[in-house]
Amino acid sequence: MGGCAGSRRRLSDSEGEETVPEPRLPLLDHQGAHWKNAVGFWLLGLCNNFSYVVMLSAAHDILSHERTSGNQSHVDPGPAPIPHNSSSRFDYILPTLVIKLLAPLGLHLLPYSPRVLVSGICAAGSFVLVAFSHSVGTSLCGVVLASISSGLGEVTFLSLTAFYPRAVISWWSSGTGGAGLLGALSYLGLTQAGLSPQQTLLSMLGIPALLLARWGFAPGGEEEVESSARQPLIRTEAPESKPGSSSSLSLRERWTVFKGLLWYIVPLVVVYFAEYFINQGLFELLFFRNTSLSHAQQYRWYQMLYQAGVFASRSSLRCCHIRFTWALALLQCLNLAFLLADVWFGFLPSIYFIFLIILYEGLLGGAAYVNTFHNIALETSDEHREFAMAATCISDTLGISLSGLLALPLHDFLCQLS
Repeated sequence: MGGCAGSRRRLSDSEGEETVPEPRLPLLDHQGAHWKNAVGFWLLGLCNNFSYVVMLSAAHDILSHERTSGNQSHVDPGPAPIPHNSSSRFDYILPTLVIKLLAPLGLHLLPYSPRVLVSGICAAGSFVLVAFSHSVGTSLCGVVLASISSGLGEVTFLSLTAFYPRAVISWWSSGTGGAGLLGALSYLGLTQAGLSPQQTLLSMLGIPALLLARWGFAPGGEEEVESSARQPLIRTEAPESKPGSSSSLSLRERWTVFKGLLWYIVPLVVVYFAEYFINQGLFELLFFRNTSLSHAQQYRWYQMLYQAGVFASRSSLRCCHIRFTWALALLQCLNLAFLLADVWFGFLPSIYFIFLIILYEGLLGGAAYVNTFHNIALETSDEHREFAMAATCISDTLGISLSGLLALPLHDFLCQLS
C-alpha cells in the first residue's frame, strides 16, 4: 500500500520538478501549515455537525413544552427530535439525501464560497427557527434547515480535502465525531446550569459564525476564499497539491469512477444501515428494570456511549488504519443480529453488557467512516479525488434512510408484541 500511495500522491514535492535547495527553510513553514490545516479541518468538522446535534436536542425540549406531560415520544436526540414515526424521520434525512445524490452531478459547478455561506446561514436559521418555534411544523422547518446545512457542509468540506494532504481527512472526521459528544454535553451543561432551551439555543449561534469566520467570510478573513481552497486553511504560503477539478470530468468518466467507488460505498452503506437500525429501532426497546436508571436515562446513556465510540474511532486513524472496511460492515451486522435477539429473548442479565455493545457499535461506525474516505484519498488519482469524495458522501445518508424504512415498522411491531 505504501508503494501505491507513493506513486499516486505528491504531498510535499512541488510538481515532480527539481526545485532549488529550498526544502531547508520551508520545513518549519511546512510543519506550521500541517498544524494549521489540522486545526482548520477539525474545527470545520466540529462546526458542521455540532450545530445539528445541539439544535436537534433543543428542538426536542422545546416540543416537549408544547405537548402534555403525558406525551411519551421517545426520540433519538442524534437523528431527529420529532415524533416517532417513519414519515417524520424521513423529513429530516430527505434534504441531505437529495443534496448528496445531486452533488456528484452538478454541485461542483457552484464555487466553494457560496456553498459554505449557504451552509452557515442554514445552520443559523435552524437555531433561530427552533428557538422561537411554537408548533411542530416550525420545528420541522428548523430540522430541514439543519439537514441542508449538515449535508451541504459534509459534501463541500470532504470534496475540499482533495486539495490538501491526506492527513486532513483524519482531522475532519475527528471533528465531526467530537461534535456529537461535545454538542450533547454542552447543551446538557448549559440547560443544567439554568438556561432555558431557547436561551441555550440562541447562545449557540456563535457556532455558524465560527464556521464562516474559519472559512474566511469574517472581516479580516482571507481575501479570496476560492483560491484559499487550494491553500492551508489558516493562512500560510503555497498549496501542497493541485489535483484537477472534478468539473473537467465527463459524464462517462464520472460513471467509471463511481463504479470503482462501489467497493467503498457498499460496506459504508451496510455499516450505517445496521448502526441506525439499532439506534432507531432497538434503543428504546433495550430497557432494563433491574437498575436505578429510568427508561429515559438509559436511553441517554446509550446515546452518549454511542457518540463516545464514534468520536474515539473517528480520531484513531493515526493509530489504526483499516483497509478492508467490509469486515467492519460484517461486524456491525453481527452487532445488529445480537441486539435484535436480545430484544426478542431478553437473555442479557445486565445493562452494562448493552453499554459495552453500544460503545463497540459506535467504534465500528466511526472507524468505517474515517477509513473509507482515507482509503479513497490513497487510491484515487489526483484528477478524480474531488469527485470521489463528493460521490461517496451518499453512503451514510443512504444507509440511514434504508434503515429508517425498515427499523421503524419493526420497532412498532415489537412494541405491539410486548
